[in-house]
Amino acid sequence: MTRVFSGVQPTGHLTLGNYLGAMRRWAEVDQYRADSLFCVVDLHALTMDHDPARVRRLSRQTATLLLAAGLDPDVCTVFLQSHVDEHARLSYLLECVATDGEMRRMIQYKEKAAKEQERGGSVRLSLLTYPVLMAADILAYGTDEVPVGEDQAQHVELTRDLAVRFNQRYGHTFVVPRTTLPQVAARVMNLQDPTRKMGKSDDSGTGVVYLLDEPDAVRKKVMRAVTDSGREVAYDREERPGIANLLDILAACTGGNPESLAGVYDSYGSLKKDTAEAVVEVLRPLRARHRELCADPAYVEGVLRDGAKKARALARPMVDTAYRAIGLLPPVAEPSLSAAR
Repeated sequence: MTRVFSGVQPTGHLTLGNYLGAMRRWAEVDQYRADSLFCVVDLHALTMDHDPARVRRLSRQTATLLLAAGLDPDVCTVFLQSHVDEHARLSYLLECVATDGEMRRMIQYKEKAAKEQERGGSVRLSLLTYPVLMAADILAYGTDEVPVGEDQAQHVELTRDLAVRFNQRYGHTFVVPRTTLPQVAARVMNLQDPTRKMGKSDDSGTGVVYLLDEPDAVRKKVMRAVTDSGREVAYDREERPGIANLLDILAACTGGNPESLAGVYDSYGSLKKDTAEAVVEVLRPLRARHRELCADPAYVEGVLRDGAKKARALARPMVDTAYRAIGLLPPVAEPSLSAAR
């Protein structure tokens, strides 16, 4: 059976972009068609300056929202990255295969490092190497497919390169995974700056619809979305990014086609109103299920405990094989009581 792995960082409150770009597909499609693992990649949240209590709080919230979005622990595996030691074990081996140049070419590293340096801060080494940890997340499970948004596709390509290189040097060990992208709204853009994605770590939040936003807050943000010069409602990502973003969101929420929807509207106001209501309705059941899960924290803890146990059982043989392949001696077993006698 095809194996799917994907994860989300607890670096901020999850957004409409996270849901339409990845989570909904995980819940509606991927968990049923494949042996699927979905991970809160909390180790990745440590690559930037952070508040430990906030990371713990967001890790729990992120896991709860994954379940609220429809991931079924009886069908798929949901767990925290830090609960499975094999991720960190394999990451170092892959660092011994990756090159400095590969890391520095990663677009997200360039963007985040530049932003950190503008603030006068220092860049952590883990920010440079975290794509290797991401590769370890994927390769530890013999993953066939990685469903991600467009902004993470480069990291999956790096994962493929590292898997091929390791296999060539040390013998066939890893499955070489492939990327799968959702057809519509693979990248939902910021409502106030449609040239950049709707990110959960956005400082202002005015252009970001969060999954736990109240309906009135959602409506206000969408109605205040930046549009383009002129009055024609047309789908053109290059010339009319603001309107194209609203059409992408509306299409993703309603199952329509953004180009076709453009012909339905003769004003920006009516497009915004319908988009706002469509977003509110898409998020309504998720918010209701989130409230239910928050009232039963023991259930969420049990899901994460059982998910980590299952994930460890899947990852350990693969990582042990990689250790042997690269030249490391296996640990010496303690002599049994009968042998000692």
